[in-house]
Amino acid sequence: MSKIVEANKKIEKAVVGAYNKVEDTVVGAYKKVEDKFVDTFIKDVGETTEEAKERLKKQQAELEAKNKTLVEESIKKNTEINK
Repeated sequence: MSKIVEANKKIEKAVVGAYNKVEDTVVGAYKKVEDKFVDTFIKDVGETTEEAKERLKKQQAELEAKNKTLVEESIKKNTEINK
């Protein structure tokens, strides 16, 4: 039985290693595309790519908070109307 366990561990190591290599390649390629997109379409003059990404994250968080507030207000109004 130990030969089977050893064989399975070798297979596991090979499969996990291959998966990690594919994952790293895909994520790396995505990040390159994302950076190029931000550089081309999003970045303001004099702003670095990282600064632009941080600005976008901040704007997204602000929009999500505003949307949450609007939804809560709408639910409250609808609840009061339906009383």
